[in-house]
Amino acid sequence: MKIYIAGKITGDPYYKAKFARAAADIADAGHTPINPAMQPEGMSNADYMRISFAKLDSADAVAFLPDWEDSKGARIEHLLVEYTGKPTYDIKSARLMVLPESLEARDDDKR
Repeated sequence: MKIYIAGKITGDPYYKAKFARAAADIADAGHTPINPAMQPEGMSNADYMRISFAKLDSADAVAFLPDWEDSKGARIEHLLVEYTGKPTYDIKSARLMVLPESLEARDDDKR
């Protein structure tokens, strides 16, 4: 199953790590993550949303990160998903909510 990840990007300095962790968890569960945080730099928010809508449209389901309601873009994605009836999941895993600094410490413990 292809699963699009929705959550707050703008204003979150740790969004790349947060989305990467969610993508890894989705892949570990045997699914294909679609990660909107992996975009070229320097475009407008409207450009990013157009690209994200295309990615979201190709997904079989959408996983919403805990902070999605704090994001204007993710709220728009949620409205679209509700309208189209695409299956949704709330990601509330404690693993996804760990701060990036803690992830680095945990990775160091594995070595």
